[in-house]
Amino acid sequence: MSDPGKYRIEIDLSRQQLKLLRNTVLLFETVVSTAAKGAGEHRGSEQTPRGRHIIRAKIGAGAPINTVFVGRRPTGEIYTEEMGQAQPERDWILTRILWLSGTEVGRNRLGSVDTMQRYIYLHGCPDSVPMGVPGSHGCIRLRNQDMITLFDRVPLFCPVWID
Repeated sequence: MSDPGKYRIEIDLSRQQLKLLRNTVLLFETVVSTAAKGAGEHRGSEQTPRGRHIIRAKIGAGAPINTVFVGRRPTGEIYTEEMGQAQPERDWILTRILWLSGTEVGRNRLGSVDTMQRYIYLHGCPDSVPMGVPGSHGCIRLRNQDMITLFDRVPLFCPVWID
């Protein structure tokens, strides 16, 4: 993959929008769903952390669409609407995971504000989940096909700006 410094992801919380750029060229754009409780950095807040991050890990390469992940591991299940109806309050993590790590000590790295220790991801979700409106428990949700597109294009350690 190309130099991660040339790529960057920008997430606009107010617009619920994600952009992937390479230098100044827009490569990909999509709507997302961030935290229902808004923006915030503290452990246990269920809020989406702001600031500069990097993609610390890419998980799920080659997994079938709608693969269910628990603890960043595939369970062997493929999500169905029946599963969703049986567990309507579950925050499903599907298809791929891009695990974020904050880069700003005291804001989103280390201590009670550490993005990686909070397990904040960009991840796929059921296609029935509304996009363009906050609804997650802190992560950034994408449609499964959008998640695959993004996952396949971004390098490890790609910068991610959340504002």
